[in-house]
Amino acid sequence: MLDHVTIAVSDFARSQAFYDAALAPLGIARLYADGNKAAGYGQGGKAFFWIAEQDRPPSQAHIAFKAQQSADIEAFYTTALAHGGRDNGSPGPRPEYHDRYYAAFVLDPDGNNIEAVIQ
Repeated sequence: MLDHVTIAVSDFARSQAFYDAALAPLGIARLYADGNKAAGYGQGGKAFFWIAEQDRPPSQAHIAFKAQQSADIEAFYTTALAHGGRDNGSPGPRPEYHDRYYAAFVLDPDGNNIEAVIQ
């Protein structure tokens, strides 16, 4: 079981603004910040997703966040696009994964594939 994940970002302020907005519809908030270099996001006082500005180039990760309902996924998608995300798959069913899979995908400012999903 994972406790938390950290991804590298190239522009901390830009990425923090993106994740502050994009994760809010999923009930995920910024809980911690380490100056202008790192921030932790989560729920119930526990940060499970971190961003950190690093000197090395960011990797291209795929991270999926669990949503409670399809309206949350649609809000995530719309909000992420309005805050610098790029479309990588609009909200909808993904029967190629399985019959209950409903998701949306956006690329964050560094090209990471960020997903909101109900399974």
